[in-house]
Amino acid sequence: MKRIAINTGGGDAPGLNGVIRAATLGAVNRGWEVIGIREGYAGVLDPTGAGLVPLDREAVRGIAHIGGTILGTTNRGDPFNYPVEENGTLVPRDVSDQVVRRFQELGCEALIALGGDGSMNLATRLMARGLPRVIGVPKTIDNDLLGTDVTFGFETAVATATDALDKLHTTAQSHRRVMVVEVMGRYAGWIALHAGIAGGGDVILIPEIPYRLEPIVEKLRSRYENGRPFALVVVAEGAVAAGGEMVFRGEKSAFKEHAVLGGIAERVAQQLTQATGYESRSLVLGHLQRGGSPCTFDRVLAQRLGSAAARYLDETTESGLVAMVNGSTRLVPFAEVMGGTRTVEPTDELVLTARSLGIAFGDEAPRTFERKAGNDTPTSGHALRGIVTGSGHGVVVPAVGAKPA
Repeated sequence: MKRIAINTGGGDAPGLNGVIRAATLGAVNRGWEVIGIREGYAGVLDPTGAGLVPLDREAVRGIAHIGGTILGTTNRGDPFNYPVEENGTLVPRDVSDQVVRRFQELGCEALIALGGDGSMNLATRLMARGLPRVIGVPKTIDNDLLGTDVTFGFETAVATATDALDKLHTTAQSHRRVMVVEVMGRYAGWIALHAGIAGGGDVILIPEIPYRLEPIVEKLRSRYENGRPFALVVVAEGAVAAGGEMVFRGEKSAFKEHAVLGGIAERVAQQLTQATGYESRSLVLGHLQRGGSPCTFDRVLAQRLGSAAARYLDETTESGLVAMVNGSTRLVPFAEVMGGTRTVEPTDELVLTARSLGIAFGDEAPRTFERKAGNDTPTSGHALRGIVTGSGHGVVVPAVGAKPA
């Protein structure tokens, strides 16, 4: 191994620079040359050469704590649907052969690709076209990548969302409002679930558990009627009403793999105001969750993954994703990463924890959140009383301490 390349693709996430630093140092310490590719694969297509950046000790000095990526990134750099200007209009063109040919001209023997499911899919397709070995590093704040227990950037995004909930808690209480907060996560509810529990949310709505309005209204009325006239509702951007559809604010295009989710918090806030009469406000955290310095966990995780990427290049001949499995790094074949999304199971322990705390998910049976006078605890929780599934059928679970019938 003499020369490798590193690129970052898709949305940015806290920790990217930490991975770049660790992978670069791991390579340099082995005597390899490292080339950084700007903005996904766009850098190798730049005829001026400005899209390629030599990476050495000096280039990556002091960057592990900085958010973003020194290489830049893009959501519109798919080499198989690359935006090319023709007659003043951008049209999709397959430039994958050009990318592979340029890698060969540069003499790069391997690529370390930092990205999510889309980036890993592109890497495998480019290998089929002749790209050398690829080691993927799991980057996404959504934490939805198959094959790994956690992705870097997720913990920082959760911390950002939790901090926002802490601040909203006081203003919600002061104005006796229902604050509906929309967080990222795409089709997975990990950010909403973690931040909702950590930030004291009263309702958590996630894509994996379709919600009905009635249980949420019951939860809010229970709070307001028992001396807690405010509430925090944490909504994942992909949350969906039972029998309904996800809310989008931007359509999928030839250059964008996914339609842009957004607007569910505003819809829920309006519905809650109409149903309860309580003043409700919505807030979308958006790209705040992507920005800023990575937290301690993500700084350490990023550098573990980056170091492992260089190590696996040196010690194996395989391609794959550097994953965290049961607390240790492991090289997972790309075949185990493709074709799905790591989502929240409705029976996940964190979901059960939230239900035990009295947090509503919008699928509870009627009267789940009734409270006895002078008692701030629901007479029965979701896991202790019953579930109403998306089909409307109830599953009754005996309450704690109840004697068998």
